[in-house]
Amino acid sequence: YLEDNGYEVDVVPVTDMSIIKDKYSISRDMESCHTAVIGDHFIEGHVPIEVIDEFLTFKSDMDGISLPDMPAGSPGMPGVKKGDWQIYSLADGEVSEFLVY
Repeated sequence: YLEDNGYEVDVVPVTDMSIIKDKYSISRDMESCHTAVIGDHFIEGHVPIEVIDEFLTFKSDMDGISLPDMPAGSPGMPGVKKGDWQIYSLADGEVSEFLVY
């Protein structure tokens, strides 16, 4: 998905994702199945490319953004999007609302 949208990607398989989640202070309630690292920032979950692009433009002091779980209809997930998704920003382990998509 990221490659299809112009990003260069190195896939790094790991057997213990908790190491990555801990490194970036991603709490359990913000976790998903994928973590992308772009520079000093992370993208957690099946976040739409428009949101990723906006985050990378805006990022300021945020460490990353998260779309927790694996909502139906999100990039890479089957099904149809039902309702809005709350995307969260994370900074030093603190969670805030980033935007509704």
